Amino acid sequence: MKQKFLLAGTLMFFVSALATQAQNVSLEKSIVTWTGKKLTGEHTGNIKLKSATIKTQDNELKGGSFVIDMTTLTCTDLKDEGANTSLVNHLKSDDFFSVNQYKESHFTVTKVARQANNQYQVTGDLKIKGFSHPNTFVVKFDDKGKQKTFTGTMVVDRTLYNIRYGSGKFFDNLGDRMIDDNFEIQFSIEME
Repeated sequence: MKQKFLLAGTLMFFVSALATQAQNVSLEKSIVTWTGKKLTGEHTGNIKLKSATIKTQDNELKGGSFVIDMTTLTCTDLKDEGANTSLVNHLKSDDFFSVNQYKESHFTVTKVARQANNQYQVTGDLKIKGFSHPNTFVVKFDDKGKQKTFTGTMVVDRTLYNIRYGSGKFFDNLGDRMIDDNFEIQFSIEME
């Protein structure tokens, strides 16, 4: 009798695992932008996904993993080429993301809770510069036939990842050179 229950439980586990499907993400159509703020304004830019997978079951979000290519970081708000290049190089330097050493950042979904109006509360581990911390945010799912898109905004406390440049938590007398400890990642992830 115990063997029948064990066999039935094992079979249900495998059926459930097979029902969860990994969906490919269109890296070309997906958009990831960033916004960093300071006392005197803000900067915005883009960054590309290197790889991404979204897991679904019965058209419900169940998980996913994303690799962000830090070498693709750009700035979109500075039109002066010299100022733009200077900012991007500074963001890629050891003052911020140490891109020479850490060419990738990772986000892995660990928990999904469905909410109303095609929204999900997503929790996952965000890894930047070798440091990994949990992050929770809301994702909206839009299903327009062939086009299925997940959109949302993740707020990241950069100081958790040893990015302290211009932080009021660690430096005094910064005045208008103080940079907000939080930055935002806005995303629109389109499934193929």
